[in-house]
Formats: sequence, C-alpha cells, structure tokens
Amino acid sequence: MITIERLVFNPFQENTYIVYDETLKCAIIDPGCSNRWENDDLDKFVKSKGLQPVAHLYTHCHLDHVFGIAHVHRKYGLLPVMHPESVKILQTAPAQSRMFGVEIEEIIEPQSFINEGDKIQIGSAALEVLYTPGHVDGHVCFVSHEGRFVIAGDVLFNGSIGRTDLPTGDFDLLAENIRQKLYTLPADYLVYPGHGPHTTIGHEMNTNPFVRAM
Repeated sequence: MITIERLVFNPFQENTYIVYDETLKCAIIDPGCSNRWENDDLDKFVKSKGLQPVAHLYTHCHLDHVFGIAHVHRKYGLLPVMHPESVKILQTAPAQSRMFGVEIEEIIEPQSFINEGDKIQIGSAALEVLYTPGHVDGHVCFVSHEGRFVIAGDVLFNGSIGRTDLPTGDFDLLAENIRQKLYTLPADYLVYPGHGPHTTIGHEMNTNPFVRAM
C-alpha cells in the first residue's frame, strides 16, 4: 500500500510530498523547507514513521519547490533527480530568491535524470513519470497507479492551472499536456498539486474554468 503525506512550507505555501509504502522506503518530492524549523518538521515526520528516504525528486525547479534541496542532500545523502530541462531553471534559483527578497541556502545539481515513461521504484511501489511542460520547461508529474493519484506540481490545481506568464511558460502547451496526459487518467485519481488542496481528475475535467476536457 502506498501512502502520501503533504507538508506545507515557505512563504509561498508550497506543498512538499513524502510518498512511502509498507517497506518504509520513501521519496521526498519538491522539498520546499526554507529554514531550520521547516527542515526539522520534515525530518521529524520522516523519523516518526521510521522512513528511509531513497529518492529525492522534483516536479520542477521554481524557487518555492527547491528551497530544501541542499538540506535533503546533506541529511539523507540523496542527490536530486529531475528532468534534464529543469537544470537551467534550477540554476536561476539564486536570482529568483533575490527578486523575491528571500534566501536559498545552496543549489545541488543532479547527476541523473528522469523523462517521460520512466518508473521510479519506492520500495515495492512505483511512480510513473509524465513530461508536462507548459508552466515551465522540465516539468514532470508523478503518477501512482497503485495509489490512484498524481503529484501534479504546478500543472493542475483545484479549480485552476499553473501560471504561464513566467519564463518558458506556454499556455497552449500546458493545456495540451493537461488534456492529453492528465485528463486521460481515470476520473477518480486524486490530484495532489504544488499549492492548495487536492482534487480529482474527474472534478477538474468537468469544472476547471481554464482547461476543460475536450
């Protein structure tokens, strides 16, 4: 059985996810912890459940999703894993932080990458990678068919979609990926977004004001 936990971090109220199964191996996805208190909250949850982090994953590399990249690397010895197109976005994080008047401790660059169709093993469970640019280059979503959910990053929200007015954003591409890669999932799959509450594929297909199913 696969389990997902949401922790909300940093001034942008970003959703960090921890996914684990009965083997107690876990993936830390988009760690947005931005100070030592938030780092402690992440570590306390991992310790309280007796989890063993085995994967350090990113849907994309906007600043609010990568604040904790150095902490997770140091604490758990895990290098980040992301789509290759995300590296150029990650490298802009210090400039992003200055623009917003916040600090990011350090950038850790990946040594391995993921792409469309890859399957990431977390104990006995697996996450399938969907490549979903449009909000930003390099964006991916992680699907658990066993758990019947998708970690959607900033592609699809409850009643909204990711913004496309930032560098490399493209509304038409985002809408195409939502329709072809997310709305083709079963309607009961839960959607865990990068901000805000979860929703379902079916609910967004029928009611999302920005991208409806065709």
